[in-house]
Amino acid sequence: MCRKRQRARRLDWAGLLRKRFALDVFSCPRCAGRRRVLAFLTQGSVIRRILRHLHLPELPPPQAPARGPAQQALWE
Repeated sequence: MCRKRQRARRLDWAGLLRKRFALDVFSCPRCAGRRRVLAFLTQGSVIRRILRHLHLPELPPPQAPARGPAQQALWE
């Protein structure tokens, strides 16, 4: 008799956040009720339309340029 190896159950993104950071993304901070996923947005055009409708920027803010170590002058 050959037993099949049982695979470990994979956690979804919410489960990983809950396990690693003790953060339950589906818990409402106001009322402690349960949130639910309404939609998974994957198309950029749809996301941009929603952001425009909400008067939010479509692009992320620019990143600051990389800097060297704070005490680099001590080593020169």
